[in-house]
Amino acid sequence: MMGPVLAACLLIILSTAWISQANGATCKKDGGVCTCNDQTKNVDCSSKGLTAIPSNIPTDTDRLVLNYNKLRELEPTAFHGLNKLTNLDLQWNELQTLPTGVFDHLVNLDYLSLSTNELKSLPSGIFDKLTKLTDLRLSSNKLQSLPNGVFHNLPLLKELYLNDNQLERLPSGVFDKLTQLGTLYLNDNQLRSVPNGAFDYLSNIKTLWLHNNPWDCTCNDILYMAKWLKKKQDEGLGGVDTAGCEEGGKAVLEITEEEAAEDCVYPNTTTAIPTTIITTLASSNDDDIPELPVPQENFQKFLGYQEPDHLPTQPQCLMSISGYLGLMMSLVLTSAAILYVIHFLKKA
Repeated sequence: MMGPVLAACLLIILSTAWISQANGATCKKDGGVCTCNDQTKNVDCSSKGLTAIPSNIPTDTDRLVLNYNKLRELEPTAFHGLNKLTNLDLQWNELQTLPTGVFDHLVNLDYLSLSTNELKSLPSGIFDKLTKLTDLRLSSNKLQSLPNGVFHNLPLLKELYLNDNQLERLPSGVFDKLTQLGTLYLNDNQLRSVPNGAFDYLSNIKTLWLHNNPWDCTCNDILYMAKWLKKKQDEGLGGVDTAGCEEGGKAVLEITEEEAAEDCVYPNTTTAIPTTIITTLASSNDDDIPELPVPQENFQKFLGYQEPDHLPTQPQCLMSISGYLGLMMSLVLTSAAILYVIHFLKKA
C-alpha cells in the first residue's frame, strides 16, 4: 500500500518543482517570454504586455529592454542583483510612481530611459546611486516639479531629457553639478522663468531646447535667462533664440530691463505682502472692496488644487507560455498520480 502512495507524492513534488522553475524563467529558451543573447548579455522583454518585471533575469545582463509594456509600478527590489547592468529601457509603459531606492543596485548604469510614462513626481534621491549615468531620459511624463538636488550625484551626465512634461518651476541649483552636460531639453513645459544662476555651471552645453514654454518677459525674473542666452548666442551656441516670450513672440534673449521691470509673484513662490496693502485692506470696509470675477480653474490652480487621480482599474494579469504549460503539466501529472493510486487500491 505504501508503494503507490509514495510514488504519487514523488510525482506531485517533481511536477511542482518543474512548474516553479518554468514560471520563474525569463528567457525563451527556458520557457520564459524574453529574448536573451548570451554573447551580448542583452535581455529583450519589449512588447510582451508585461505588468511586472520578469523574475530570474540573468545576473550578468548588460542591457535590459522593457519598453512597450503595461508596467504601472515597480517593486522596490525589481533590479536587485543586476549590478552589471549598463542600459535600462523602461519607456512606453504606464509607470505612475517610482519606489525609493529602486535603482540603488544599478551602480554601473550608463543609460536610463523612463520616457513616455505617467510619472507625476520623483522621489528624493532616486538617482543618487547612479554615479556613472551619462544619459537620462524623463521626457513625455507628467512631472510638475523636481526634488531639490535630484541630479546632484550625476557628475558624468551628458544628456538630460525633461521635455514634454508639466514643469512649472526648477529648483535652485538643479543643474549645478552637471558640468559635463552637453544636451538639455526643457522644451514643451510650463516654465515662466528659471532660477537665478540656473545655467551657470553648464560649461559644456552644446544643445539646449527651451521652446514651447510660457516665458514671462514682463517680470524681472526673466532677466538672468535673457542675459545668459544672449551671451551664449554670441559664443555660438545654437538654439538659444528658440525661447520666445509668451506674449508678443519676442525672443527672450532680446528682452531689456525696461521691458521686464515688474516684480512678479507666482502661485508657487512665497513672497511677503507689502505692509501698505495690508494696512489698506485692514482699514477698508467690505463694501469698498470690489468683487473681482475669478475663474474657478484659475483659483484652484493658485491654491495648488489638483483633481484626484482616477481610480486605478483592475490590474491586467499576464500568464506566460511557460505558465500555461506548467498548469497543464500539473493537471496531467496530478491526474496520473490519482489514477495510479486508485489502480493499486482496487488491486488491494
